[in-house]
Amino acid sequence: MELMPIIISLKTASTAILITFLLGLYVAWWVVNLKSERIKMVLDGILTLPMVLPPTVVGFLLLMIFGVNRPIGRLLLDFLGVKIVFSWSATVIAAVVISFPLMYRSARAAFEQVDQDLIFAAKTLGMSEREVFWRVTLPLALPGIAGGAILAFARGLGEFGATAMIAGNIANETRTLPLAIYSEVAAGNMKAASPYVIIVVLISFLVVVLTNYFSWKERKYLD
Repeated sequence: MELMPIIISLKTASTAILITFLLGLYVAWWVVNLKSERIKMVLDGILTLPMVLPPTVVGFLLLMIFGVNRPIGRLLLDFLGVKIVFSWSATVIAAVVISFPLMYRSARAAFEQVDQDLIFAAKTLGMSEREVFWRVTLPLALPGIAGGAILAFARGLGEFGATAMIAGNIANETRTLPLAIYSEVAAGNMKAASPYVIIVVLISFLVVVLTNYFSWKERKYLD
């Protein structure tokens, strides 16, 4: 069993979750505090779209953005010397885009379930909006946020379609665990694919257990 697909997958998922966590947290908090429900619905639809679109469609759209013959891709290549398509960076971008809706929706739901009376009480004590967020809202919403982060990490780790479209299946560079499984099975090497499958199953089981734990913590808080 080659270790590079495992290393690439863990490296990709770890980098992606750092970006997804911070971005999802900020965007969820921003959307929750918008006054217009219509704008909320429109933004929610746009931000959730990658979760319902086929991954290959997401990969196609990413190619339209970052392809070397596209404006953004050409700009990055000409001025920064950075080629996104068929690089490790592309695996991270695909993982971020695909896993972001899980983080965003989990964080938004967690924020919306925080008791508003506690927030009003904190404000009456003279806390600023920033202090209320860090000292009241975030700690209370943490179980739901943690659960979303775990799901987003697992989704990034298991991403296949969009990664194959924008990053390709390059050995020792962009071949993640799902792509390694596909490659071995396509070559008829079922025995070689089995260890990768076992690793993915074990990680997925751990994710389910941790998600159930944080869901229990969240229900315990709500009760």
